[in-house]
Amino acid sequence: MDHPWDRRLGFWWIAEDSPDAPAILDSANGSRTYGELAGDAHQLANLFRSLGAEHGDVIAVLADNGTTLIECSLAAQESGLHFIPLNTHLTANELAAIMEHSGAKVLVVGERFAELLDGLDAVAPELVVLSVGSIPGRLSLADARADLPRTPPPDRKPGSLFVYTSGTTGKPKGVRRPIPDGDVGEIANDAALFGRAFDFRPFGGPMLVSTGMFHGGSHSYYMGGLNVGHALVIMPKFDPERALQLIEQHRVTTGYMVPTQFHRLLQLPAEVRDRYDVSSLHSIVHSAAPCPRPVKEQMMAWWGPVIWETYGGMEGAATIAKPHRWLEKPGTVGRAIKGMRITILDDDDNELPPGEVGHIYLDNGVGFSYHDDPEQTQSVFRGQRFSLGDMGHLDEDGYLFISDRAKDMIITGGTNVYPAEIEATLLQHPAVHDAGVIGIPDPDWGETVTALVQLTPDVTPSDEIQTELTSFCKERLASYKVPRRWEFRADLPRTEAGKLYKRKIREEYVAAMETTS
Repeated sequence: MDHPWDRRLGFWWIAEDSPDAPAILDSANGSRTYGELAGDAHQLANLFRSLGAEHGDVIAVLADNGTTLIECSLAAQESGLHFIPLNTHLTANELAAIMEHSGAKVLVVGERFAELLDGLDAVAPELVVLSVGSIPGRLSLADARADLPRTPPPDRKPGSLFVYTSGTTGKPKGVRRPIPDGDVGEIANDAALFGRAFDFRPFGGPMLVSTGMFHGGSHSYYMGGLNVGHALVIMPKFDPERALQLIEQHRVTTGYMVPTQFHRLLQLPAEVRDRYDVSSLHSIVHSAAPCPRPVKEQMMAWWGPVIWETYGGMEGAATIAKPHRWLEKPGTVGRAIKGMRITILDDDDNELPPGEVGHIYLDNGVGFSYHDDPEQTQSVFRGQRFSLGDMGHLDEDGYLFISDRAKDMIITGGTNVYPAEIEATLLQHPAVHDAGVIGIPDPDWGETVTALVQLTPDVTPSDEIQTELTSFCKERLASYKVPRRWEFRADLPRTEAGKLYKRKIREEYVAAMETTS
């Protein structure tokens, strides 16, 4: 009997060989077979060509979770275009800046985002805007594509992903992957090996899509799922109990999540968690933000050893932690993937031995560059090695452990404090829904450890809960790590990847302090 990995894979070949196989099982836009989804993509590829988007040009999509992002991504992949999935939380100024910086030729935008288009024509006058739904004065995507053929475009060539980072520590940066050479079907078949790294077994789905589909990590995994025959179950937005319902209903096996979602799932009452059968789960991958060790331990105890972890970014994948390896070395983000070398450097660029915390540098042999930003690119490189801005250490076996973002590190009384450790501690308290820890300038200590806490809906901010949280931290952390300042907030801003907008939080807090002083 043939091995599953011996058959033709990749979205395009699956669409040829098994056109009736389900590609999308559940979404806000209904279901699709591989054949139907391929026809949708062909039609868009022909549309982009008719609008003047040639090989090497850029198309961008601003849309909620659903089929639009997938269709546009696939269309770019077979027409030699760079594809930008845009963050649905952008402001009008941010959207205009990205359109101008990227040189996009076409923007597909959902009608919910119509207000963001104000002033865009002045910045990008040549940009063609297509609306999903009705936006006054804009060409409807449905009308524009209606009469175009659902067959592959002429001069079929592979495309690539072009992603702008979330900008949690500064302005968004564009990472544009080079367009590969070769046959479109063969390249998609080769890309199926991405799923093999996480044990996504051919035609062993379905896959749950529960994060924002514009996020680069999410895109990599749902396209990776399609490339190995995993039909997608797409959530319009994440809701923890609804996710459990869908896992049980569709017998979901794979998915991509971020640590914030794990925390939300664990906050469900025990009787709700126990109500749903999650035994079908086989491989759930998480990345993007640090996962507190207690959170992952609880998820492993609940879902079993099915949770994989990966570290890296659009700049380059770095590590994979298989479930059994993480259980052997709790807290690790894994070992370097094939072709990647990881080193830990001090502030003077000296290589540090195992166990010592420093700046994490990666070397994949090819590097990368931020689009049209040589200064920003140069700032993250040391020779051939580049940094994603994180601090951490390697153990004797080469397993990587993350401490925190270098820019988020607090220096109080001359001692380094990593906010992620304190945040992970706070999240263990049943009254804490979310938490962010920042350093506030202090004339005596340099910086003061400050906790901003979002309590669960049933808990009211008070001196008593502050005292309780302080005691909770003192029992689990060294004294210099215990927050000296506390503030309770209605919510904390996070990206779809679960990362806190530390820069925004810090700026707001300092501004509030200045107003009241």
